[in-house]
Amino acid sequence: MTEHKKKTNIILFSGDYDKAMAAYIIANGAAAYDHEVTVFHTFWGLNALRKDGFVPVKKGLLEKMFAKMMPRGADKMGLSNMNFAGMGPKMIKHIMKKHNAVPLPQLIEMAQEQDIKLVACTMTMDLLGLQKEELLDDIIYAGVAAYLADAEEGNVNLFI
Repeated sequence: MTEHKKKTNIILFSGDYDKAMAAYIIANGAAAYDHEVTVFHTFWGLNALRKDGFVPVKKGLLEKMFAKMMPRGADKMGLSNMNFAGMGPKMIKHIMKKHNAVPLPQLIEMAQEQDIKLVACTMTMDLLGLQKEELLDDIIYAGVAAYLADAEEGNVNLFI
């Protein structure tokens, strides 16, 4: 009898740096324990997949407003608590560096190296006016049905 891989599914809904870090630490840990891992990014969690530079794409007025209000890339996300007009993230990154903790952009790279499925929710992309060109390379684009198919077989399902 062949043993099948355990599956871990994480919905990353939050756009907070610390919550995204937690999601990616768990994802990388699960992959290291030989789980098949999916991180499904929806709503503000999509910001973790945004490229950090400006990407010229054609957008309507509302989409342009969303694009300006949302952080460009994982490293520019704020903290869930103690953001303090941007000082909180600077402080936490300083402490992380001091303790040799891996920053979020590198955790995302590690996830890609471990073949963790990084999924961008296409419905949310449409709602927020995000286009594929604005997101990282080598990610998957899918809707809620794809997430549900993974979650159905999941041993661990988390909503962050």
